[in-house]
Amino acid sequence: MDPSLRNLYQEVILDHNNNPRNFREIDTHNRKIDGFNPLCGDKYTFFVRLDGNCIKDIGFTGSGCAISKSSASIMTTLVKNKTIAEANRIFEMFHNLITGEDKSTLDELGKLAVFKQVCEYPSRIKCAALGWHALNAILNSNKNDMITTE
Repeated sequence: MDPSLRNLYQEVILDHNNNPRNFREIDTHNRKIDGFNPLCGDKYTFFVRLDGNCIKDIGFTGSGCAISKSSASIMTTLVKNKTIAEANRIFEMFHNLITGEDKSTLDELGKLAVFKQVCEYPSRIKCAALGWHALNAILNSNKNDMITTE
């Protein structure tokens, strides 16, 4: 990995781990999901307020490793005020990125580029993907109740 990219990766991951964005419960949520990664012990609850097809607000609470927390933090900043279709496209791009199937340039990936090397560490893929799979489940379910994803 390029040393400058490694430094950026570390800085962004540490920043979002130490100062996670949208790390709060949303009182006005209309969707909620628990996500748990038994391999690492990451456990988060995600709260979403949908208004029609738009993600008006999103937050999360819980605890986990730096990769899972920073990934969830970045995810919430990217999907807030997006439509479900836009969030699904971002999810697909992220999934392809961490599984090594992505061929996008770093410029195209934006903030997601910091996770480009996760595919080289198979045990960390589930950490990075936890929040994203929870979001995918909550957005593509007709249920407004709690769902658990592993």
